Amino acid sequence: MQTSDGGPVRFGSRTFGPAELVVMAIINRTPDSFFDRGATYGDAEALDAVGRAIEDGAGIVDIGGVKAGPGAEVDAAEELRRVAGFVGRVRARHPDVVISVDTWRAEVGRAVATEGADILNDAWGGVDPDLATVAAEYQLGIVCTHAGGVVPRTRPHRRTYDDVVADIVTTTTGLAERAVALGVRPDAVLIDPGHDFGKNSRHSMEATRRTGDLVATGWPVLVALSNKDFLGETLDAGVDGRLEATLAATAVTAWLGARFFRAHQVAVTRRVLNTVATIRGDRDLAVARRGVV
Repeated sequence: MQTSDGGPVRFGSRTFGPAELVVMAIINRTPDSFFDRGATYGDAEALDAVGRAIEDGAGIVDIGGVKAGPGAEVDAAEELRRVAGFVGRVRARHPDVVISVDTWRAEVGRAVATEGADILNDAWGGVDPDLATVAAEYQLGIVCTHAGGVVPRTRPHRRTYDDVVADIVTTTTGLAERAVALGVRPDAVLIDPGHDFGKNSRHSMEATRRTGDLVATGWPVLVALSNKDFLGETLDAGVDGRLEATLAATAVTAWLGARFFRAHQVAVTRRVLNTVATIRGDRDLAVARRGVV
């Protein structure tokens, strides 16, 4: 198995060290997002959201033009209309930020690459195998996700696994190795267990508690936990009541070795990650007054 060495990760002009915990801010260019219900569908609103996310401590912004769940059809042309030019505007305004685009389509990946994207976030597990080819051609990073083989934008129904985490490890590392074989740099590949994608809530909880199994592969791990259904079912809470569960899962997965965290609420996620980093000794106190002054 070819893996990274647990060392730095490089996207665009940024290098993230092995002890650095990185927030990937979610920027939805959709009118029907389950979380913000279209609040950043407009260009001006989305650009403002990017600026706030960077100010709040995001190292990466992840721009998506298609709602993950079922809904109105969004073809490639409409997805391109929503994201391609917008990526160019973000790049012009924020030349140093790392830009990720959440897409499963190679056609979209190629267009956003020419506009300044740094990462292709393939949340549907390689359903279009040419997406990794585009990442290699343009020397972009790629996120390799476990989605259980489901069709994009569909929900799983009675999906079963002998061992869901073993399946996650096999799938994501296989996708990562293929990307590297195509020419993607090993230090520009992340693996993502794909919480809720092709999984029921017990599967996602198992993936959370066994984050260390993914970390042990040597590939840097991204988790996309933010306000997801498995956390809602943990508390029997709707979308507006999932923040505490999201932050708890964020802290647990950070402690277990995940390095990148896709989040809607950047500022609070950043504070949680700073706290985890300080507890484990990778970050100093912001101030030291107690008992010394």
